[in-house]
Parts: sequence; structure tokens; C-alpha cells
Amino acid sequence: MLGIINASNEFDTFKNLTAHRSLASLPFAGRYRLIDFMLSNMVNSGITNVAIFTGQEMRSLMDHLGSGKQWDLDRKRDGLFVFSPEGTSRIERFGSFAHFAKNRTYFLRSKQKYVVITNCNAVGPIDFCKILDQHIETEADITEVFHEGQSLQTYILEKNLLLSLFEKYKNQGYYSILDVVHDKRHQFKINMYEWTGYIAIIDSLQSYYQTSLELLQPAVWQQVFTKDEPIFTKVKDEPPTQYKRVAKVSNSMIANGCIIEGEVENSILFRSVKVGKGAVIRNSIIMQKCQIGEDCVLDGVIVDKDVKFEKGIQLTGTAQTPYIVEKGTVQKGR
Repeated sequence: MLGIINASNEFDTFKNLTAHRSLASLPFAGRYRLIDFMLSNMVNSGITNVAIFTGQEMRSLMDHLGSGKQWDLDRKRDGLFVFSPEGTSRIERFGSFAHFAKNRTYFLRSKQKYVVITNCNAVGPIDFCKILDQHIETEADITEVFHEGQSLQTYILEKNLLLSLFEKYKNQGYYSILDVVHDKRHQFKINMYEWTGYIAIIDSLQSYYQTSLELLQPAVWQQVFTKDEPIFTKVKDEPPTQYKRVAKVSNSMIANGCIIEGEVENSILFRSVKVGKGAVIRNSIIMQKCQIGEDCVLDGVIVDKDVKFEKGIQLTGTAQTPYIVEKGTVQKGR
């Protein structure tokens, strides 16, 4: 199979978290980015030729992906390819056959017979080989993947069919494969595949927050992170986390490089976070290199990278509306 990932979807509900990065590069689960999950699923399914079609905001994503070495996609043949849109209109953006057609040479040079098209914001293991087996067995033209009755906007079809679709899209009125599947006039045989494993769709601030904290449940963690289907990401070397004598940590995910002197409960801390004495962090997500000052209290808060909290600051959010702290800011005490 040839793998195609939509890394251009944006949702206004993420507010400032995606103001300076794409949704695909949004930090998740302490040390990953959202795109790591679908990209790793493809690699674990034996896919060695992956194309990522991005939106306009791609600097953070490109820095994360690099040459694709972490996913074993730094290859002489096949490997990782990144395509950005040349235009800004809706028709020119990803998911559109216009975007594919401008990179037609890539599809023609690839040797794979089948194509899997998916999004970047699904978290959970998917074995595309199982889906391909059923696609071939049912002799379908297009297979659409569902989870609990909801479309994952993931499709498998033959590459030649995809080529014919985006070569004729203007005459047929199709701008994306989604239009093809939902058009009742088409003559294609559509197969519906129900994926029964754990999958979470990150399409809002609330789903990002709730899914992140859901990973603190061992039953959920064990479904997402398995030995046989590892999630690969960009490796950054940091020293082990230091837990001082006065530190109290319970039901939390702490990345390496942190220094904990306060209390952390039911929270996720990314790399190199410092928690001062007397500080309390509950039900919160703290991204890389944040500094939490002494006696601060953060409950229901999402803190973007490189934020510094001075002594004694108290912030509170809820599961429905977590409090967001912008990247690189300094939260001053009174």
C-alpha cells in the first residue's frame, strides 16, 4: 500500500494551541505529536511509502518529521514525502483532488497497487493490512473505515482508481474522495469496515483534553501503546526525571528531564518541566520546558510550551472548558 495522511485539518475550537502549529504537530501524551499515531500505524502495517499533504502552517510539523528516520522512512526507495498546497482556496487544500493532481508524478512513480488515505488526528492502533484483506475479499472499489458507527475518513482503494478520480474531478464535480463516497449517483462498490479496537478522534479542545487524561487509565494506555505496534516519534535525549523528597506524584504521566518538588495528581507533564515546592498540579496538561513556581495551584489547565509561572498563581478550569495558557508567556503573581 501507498500511505497518504491528511495533515491539514484545522479546527477553531483548539484556540491558541494551534495558532503557531498544525493540528498534526500538536503535542500529545507526554512525548508524542498527533501525527505519530497514524504514521506509526502505517509503518507497523508494512507501508514504506508515505505522503503527507500539509496545510499552510507546516514549520513545526517539518521540524518534527525531519527525514523520517525515526519511522524508518529515510530510504533510497520510497520513504517519506511531504507536499504543501500552492494555493489558498478551499479547492486547492488537502483532501482535494486538485491538490493530488498537482503532485500526480508522485503517484505515477510509486509501485504500490493500493492506496490508504487517512487523517492525522486519530489516536489508537489500526492494522491496515486487515482492512486491505477485506477490501480485496469483498472486491470493493473503495473501503471506508468506521469506528462505533462514525467514519474515520479513512479509505482504501486501488491507485489507478484514485488517479482516474482526480483526473476527472472537474467534470464529475468531485473535489475529494469524501465527495465520491457520499454521492449516491456513483457506480462504485463501497465496502464499510468496522474497526473494533480503541480509537479516539481529536477534533476539539475538549476531546484533546479528555482523551489525554483518559490515557492515565491503565486499561486505555495498554490498548494504545502495545509492544507489537509501537508508536514512533522524534527522539530527544533528556536526563531522568528527578523526584525530590517533598514531591508527591499520583496517577500521572511524567516525561524525562523534569524536576518535581511539588504535588502532581492525575496530570501529564512533558519533557523538562519544573514544579516548585508547594506547587499543586491536578487534572492538567503541562507541555515542554514550563516552569511552575512555588505554591502555584493549577487545576484543569492546559499549558503550552515554555511558560513560566511566578510564585503563588492559581488557575482553574473544567473538563468541558479547560483553562488555556499561551506558549512562551510569563504568568506574573500579584
